[in-house]
Amino acid sequence: MADQASILPALPEIFLGVMSMLLLLYGVFRGDSGTRFLSWFAILVLIATAVGVIVLTPPGGHHLLFSDLFITDSFAVFLKVLVLAASALAIAMSIRYNEREGVARFEFPILCMLATLGMMMMVSANNLISLYLGLELQSLALYVVAAFRRDSIKSTEAGLKYFVLGALSSGMLLYGSSMVYGFAGSTGFTELAAHFHQVGGASIGVIVGIVFVVAGLAFKVAAFPFHMWTPDVYEGAPTPVTAFFAAAPKLAAMGLFLRVMVGPFGDLTASWQQIIWLISVGSMILGSLAAINQRNIKRLLAYSSIGHVGFALVGLASGTPEGVRSVLIYMAIYIVMTIGSFCVVLSMQRNGRMVEEISDLAGLSKTHPMMALAMGIFMFSMAGIPPLAGFFGKLYVFLAAIEAGQVALAVIGVLSSVVAAYYYLRIVKVMYFDDTGEVLDRGVGRDMVLIQTVTGVLTALFFLYPGPLLSSADAAVKSLTGG
Repeated sequence: MADQASILPALPEIFLGVMSMLLLLYGVFRGDSGTRFLSWFAILVLIATAVGVIVLTPPGGHHLLFSDLFITDSFAVFLKVLVLAASALAIAMSIRYNEREGVARFEFPILCMLATLGMMMMVSANNLISLYLGLELQSLALYVVAAFRRDSIKSTEAGLKYFVLGALSSGMLLYGSSMVYGFAGSTGFTELAAHFHQVGGASIGVIVGIVFVVAGLAFKVAAFPFHMWTPDVYEGAPTPVTAFFAAAPKLAAMGLFLRVMVGPFGDLTASWQQIIWLISVGSMILGSLAAINQRNIKRLLAYSSIGHVGFALVGLASGTPEGVRSVLIYMAIYIVMTIGSFCVVLSMQRNGRMVEEISDLAGLSKTHPMMALAMGIFMFSMAGIPPLAGFFGKLYVFLAAIEAGQVALAVIGVLSSVVAAYYYLRIVKVMYFDDTGEVLDRGVGRDMVLIQTVTGVLTALFFLYPGPLLSSADAAVKSLTGG
């Protein structure tokens, strides 16, 4: 039995799991009347967990727990802190919305906490089995929150589509894992890496298994051609749920993608590089073209997120430590832009009801100038306009691809970014140059104003002080790749 010191790095996960159960009991006895208190308490628990992750993780090296199923290192710390922050912000943005829409049920923050626990397990997985357990803990909670508005046909449809396609992707991931185990003789990442390094390659069976594993992970990050669920789920799910989907789970899944490809399959880069190349190119092109004709801003942001995943995968396709570093930087910046954008969308209300059409933003600069400014910053940043944060995110991934000799991939990425700039700039044009239509409600809440302000400032002024993010990403990559 492990002693107390050996499980110290896993205490944040244990704490989050225990608190989720205690809050569930509180919700059962208190009912929906305690939802607001429970939501804010859940946010405090997530913040405390993030502090625990930073404080309790021993500095330097890899620390394996629970028969090497669980690993904690600087890479895991980097991703966990971002995931916990994104989850806390998503819950904060949901409180007013759920009360206004009549869906303020105590289960929502608890499900978000359990999904976050699954994400933390995902990025600390050191075995294909623990990987799957974390992935399913996250997915089972997300299936429910996607269909949280039970009286809405769109929300129910979103939950059903996500569940059916998620089950399919899980089956593909399991099949791929069984193929890898059958031909390599292990499910542990450390053992797999040592095996492939020793034999100097992989059999056809292992390569087939990797293809299925990549397919399962590509679904979780909504990458082409496994993106089909994204627009419908983003549109149909309640907007705070969509914000949650677009931020924390995508970051955790991308972190898992990096750990699996660079860890156990690090010596097989030539075998999986072309697969990631095709997925990246397909995601960038689809995300750039499919969003052009969208009228619903949530569907537009869904296709935008597919494109952003494609840009991030450019770094992974380079197959170098610099590429992995660029992915971490890109995803951190993407999280800030996404949270800010959905915060503006959540503030789009007319007569107390949500509106989601791009045309509803007409004349926003005249009626809500600060909200329009924030949305303009996020749109310009997503388009990659300097000196905003999104420009540097794309710059790092494209430079990593060029240094790795993937010039064609970088060129396709730049062209896709230019095409995508059209629909981002169209939103800015609607806000600043179209005639004012029906005015949106005022009084969106100080919490929403605070989130918009902080994310907007971080996006606009990232270039002044990028050091903390860059140094954290460097430490995470060194931890993942062994220096």
